[in-house]
Amino acid sequence: MASVFVSIGSNIDKEKNIKACLQELAVHFTELVLSPIYESEAVGFSGDNFYNLVAKFTTDLSVGELNIALKTIEDNHGRERTGPKFSGRTLDIDILTYDDLVGEIDGVSLPRDEITKNAFVLLPMKDIAADVQHPELKVSYGRLWFFYDKDKQKLWQVTLN
Repeated sequence: MASVFVSIGSNIDKEKNIKACLQELAVHFTELVLSPIYESEAVGFSGDNFYNLVAKFTTDLSVGELNIALKTIEDNHGRERTGPKFSGRTLDIDILTYDDLVGEIDGVSLPRDEITKNAFVLLPMKDIAADVQHPELKVSYGRLWFFYDKDKQKLWQVTLN
């Protein structure tokens, strides 16, 4: 079984889509651990605020099979893939890490570079894996968050109804 971290985000019907995504993940994957949910402004485009969180789980799927499964969950919740890369999303699920793999595996770049670039990924990673080391940098997520420029992106924790 591989240990996997994924980021989850939505800014279209975000509460409904995040809840539905978490229900689907719980059906398909074991040992599901969830970070708090954070709201943040859209990054890279002008749009509605996003809800973001990180989930950890275990799976027997390969990286490629997992990527297909996650894209299917996105599609099941109305993910539109024909628009601009940076645009509103009903659901966005990205593999952040898969065990300690580093490099391009089955078309997925691991670890995902957003971990160290975006507060909406790094803070939730720190919340559920503060002592875990980034597979490439060999620095804990807690330490990475400690040194992250927290003025770069604003986030605030939210609770779903």
